Amino acid sequence: MSTRDTIVAISTPPGAGGLGVVRLSGAGSRTVAEGLLRFSGAPEWKPWTATLAELLDEGGNTVDQVVVTYFAAPRSYTAEDVVEIACHGSPVVLRHCVARALHGGARPAEPGEFTLRAYLNGRIDLPQAEAVHDLITATTLHQARIAAQQMEGSVSRALAPLKAQLVELIALLEAGIDFAEDDVSVASSDQILGRIRPISVGLTRLIESFRFGKLVHDGLTLAIAGRPNVGKSSLFNALLQRDRAIVTDIPGTTRDTVSETFSLEGIPVRLVDTAGIRSSSDVVEKLGIERSFQAMADADITIVVIDLAAGVEAEDRQLLERAAGQGLHLVAGNKCDLPEAAPVDLPLLPVSAKTGQGIEELQRRLVALIAPDGFASPQSGLITSLRHELLLKESLESLQRTATAVTFGLPHEMLLLDCYSALRPLDALTGATTADDILNHIFSTFCIGK
Repeated sequence: MSTRDTIVAISTPPGAGGLGVVRLSGAGSRTVAEGLLRFSGAPEWKPWTATLAELLDEGGNTVDQVVVTYFAAPRSYTAEDVVEIACHGSPVVLRHCVARALHGGARPAEPGEFTLRAYLNGRIDLPQAEAVHDLITATTLHQARIAAQQMEGSVSRALAPLKAQLVELIALLEAGIDFAEDDVSVASSDQILGRIRPISVGLTRLIESFRFGKLVHDGLTLAIAGRPNVGKSSLFNALLQRDRAIVTDIPGTTRDTVSETFSLEGIPVRLVDTAGIRSSSDVVEKLGIERSFQAMADADITIVVIDLAAGVEAEDRQLLERAAGQGLHLVAGNKCDLPEAAPVDLPLLPVSAKTGQGIEELQRRLVALIAPDGFASPQSGLITSLRHELLLKESLESLQRTATAVTFGLPHEMLLLDCYSALRPLDALTGATTADDILNHIFSTFCIGK
């Protein structure tokens, strides 16, 4: 795509609303806007000022009264001249505004092209550009806060000193090679290892933050499993804080999985209520049980529900063994508000889906499973992108090879090869050396108008 064209797109979501915004970016933004608007006088185009105007049709008739805002380059979102036309939110009016802009010389913006221009023009770096998409698609406030911090450069700030230290090490090694004949002292092996160590520690910390950052970005799946009539659906509703699943006293009411999404300490959680697991000859119920086992296998965490009022049975223990073999799990002893049938010899959390007793503690236990070390601060440079994690790992592996080469006493020319191999992924992460196909992949996921 050409980055010199003037581009146009609707920047607000599809559908009718109180307002809708059409955005123009490029050197010809003002000229295009003047061709479809009528001002009360000669347009002054004073930057960062809203002006009342009329949107016209081809015959010069008024279609809508609009508010026009001009952002002068380079102090705009794209670092180009940007004109935003706020219309009333009729889809017909917005489409007409775009059509008139296209007739006036603009072209339709590609998905993510406004943000791509911001990146290409040096307004933001690549991690900040990716955070724009994360902020738009955030489903919880915690996701939005972390994306906002990344838009402000939290990842870049965490990476900058590590990259600077690596560049200093490369410069030191280069100088030792270039001036070896002039008796300039070359760094000793201990000095080189001493410079590598803090870089490796910093990269490791960023890589480790992805474990939690991935949960924040992608969310997780939580399955509720148990025998029929132990209160799985009631617990499902209690965690959601609304009646989503049908609850009756009839065993086997839930024949298929039921899922809903809720926020757990800012992490989006897909909660899955499963069919009661027991031996059955009913064809439909057997299919539901198979799906329950599949839901447990697919889940990040499984809550195994036991009926304290009925006691622990052999099927409960078999289900616990299956959950333990598949990964993270919790045992919830439901109906703790009723008399226990017998003492329970299992480590479980007593809850009552009916009265709400123990539900908050269950949520705290889930959070402890998700983030045993606590929630990382977004300002510390939390990694939420798989692309970032892979590049950081590549850089760390190259640094580790450098350290190994130092211990074997290899020439500094050989050390430099690994140092440059460690630098290239960091450049790719921040966008200093990024292939066009990677850029296209990143920005193609954006909505048109952003």
